[in-house]
Amino acid sequence: MQLHLMTWQDVESYLQHSKGIIIPIGSTEQHGPNGLLGTDVICPEEIAKRMGAEDDVLIAPTFNVGCAQHHMAFAGTITLRPSTMMAAIMDWVNSLYKHGFTHFYFLNGHGGNVPTINAAFAEIYAQWSLDANDPSGAPLTCYLQNWWELPGIFDLCNKMFPQGHGAHATPSEVSLTYYAYPEAVKDVTMTPKIAPNGPIKDAEDYKRRFPDGRIGSDPSLATVELGEKIMDASVKSLSKSYKAFLNAR
Repeated sequence: MQLHLMTWQDVESYLQHSKGIIIPIGSTEQHGPNGLLGTDVICPEEIAKRMGAEDDVLIAPTFNVGCAQHHMAFAGTITLRPSTMMAAIMDWVNSLYKHGFTHFYFLNGHGGNVPTINAAFAEIYAQWSLDANDPSGAPLTCYLQNWWELPGIFDLCNKMFPQGHGAHATPSEVSLTYYAYPEAVKDVTMTPKIAPNGPIKDAEDYKRRFPDGRIGSDPSLATVELGEKIMDASVKSLSKSYKAFLNAR
């Protein structure tokens, strides 16, 4: 179930039996010569949509722009300042909390978002910790899960791609996007076949070190078929992870 495809009455009915919601969150940034700019959006969004349809779980609209300043030397990348992203996350959570949601599961697709998402959670909890009029503590809980770190998924991807999996524009994430959008498949020759590894600093330094956008990866290994296997495993793993989150005390 997707929030933006429901009426307000539908949402009220959902809240009668569940106070939880999954929020896909990602980034709009370059993903090498054959990866879509929306890769970090598509991966968590598609996994969440499929899981939500199977398990009758509500999926929020995707938070589709993140912290991607180090990709800004590549055309099409859009970035938020960490302070802007934190404020937006807090407003999303507070808006949904006002309607009765209490459990917020963020399924993330971009590693560069992690510090900012966690900082936003800290600010949300601080609102309650510093409110002398509410000594009972925060009546809501937030959780961050990177899709590639769902139980079993990282090992699966490494088995599929023992060489050239890398750290950015990986064949696993590109495979997922190919499965979701097979019309986007591209056959691109990459030199070197496996990109170098190295540190990340500002945008110009990034492009100097990694001129085609990849880090340690060979996304030419991506296929629709492998994407389907990763998707199926991720949906099952997310289902278990989300249920554990709801039941945690």
